[in-house]
Amino acid sequence: MKTKLLITLLLTTGLLAACSEINPHSMDLDLAVQHEALVKHYEETAKEMQAKVQEHKTLLSQYEAKSYLYGRQAEGFKEHCQALINAYEKAAEENLMMANLHRQK
Repeated sequence: MKTKLLITLLLTTGLLAACSEINPHSMDLDLAVQHEALVKHYEETAKEMQAKVQEHKTLLSQYEAKSYLYGRQAEGFKEHCQALINAYEKAAEENLMMANLHRQK
């Protein structure tokens, strides 16, 4: 008799535990906030990279327009500026891609 009562109590407890309300874990909410923070960070970084691209494009146009002021170093300055423009554009593109990835999550 006691065995049947014990089994019934265990089954009832298991059934009640299985049917209990499941609340969303607070960690899920924290992850959403963290993803939004990362989106903001990557977008701000991309804007900074775009500003640097514009700055170096201005310098490049100055080097091209007045290369006589820089002598033999003008070609080196132009190449260096173009390399920085390419690097900053790629960095801005990658930061926007990362922002989009975190926005999807």
